[in-house]
Amino acid sequence: MKVILLADVKGQGKKGEMVNVSDGYARNFLFPKKLAVEATNSAINDLKGKNESMAFKKETEIANAKELQEKLKGIEVVITAKAGSNGKLFGSVTNKDIAEALTAQHHIKLDKRKFDTEDLKNVGTVEVTVKLYPDIAGKLKVTIKEA
Repeated sequence: MKVILLADVKGQGKKGEMVNVSDGYARNFLFPKKLAVEATNSAINDLKGKNESMAFKKETEIANAKELQEKLKGIEVVITAKAGSNGKLFGSVTNKDIAEALTAQHHIKLDKRKFDTEDLKNVGTVEVTVKLYPDIAGKLKVTIKEA
């Protein structure tokens, strides 16, 4: 019997796949636990629609990430912090500080976890990597000035 899996089933397949299983396994295990539905024409059409929707959503997210990557190339974020005479900061500039400054100065809201940097502890300019999407990363210029 052909069924469409509604969840990952060990030994059978992943969610959304159409697999062939024995009638008893489907009737006695998969259907009662709502792990699968029978592969009727309407269920197959629903599956195709969901797959197309997911593909479109993924393409849109990739396009948005690439657009943001281009936008970040020309942006410089300026952060002022207290520093000693040798240019070493009293404390450090964190990912949260960078995210807040980016939102305040350029109206681009990014999560602090997307920035790939250690805490910055010196005055100067650094290039920070921003993870926008798997395999898509942008570069952001961060300038730390003495207050």
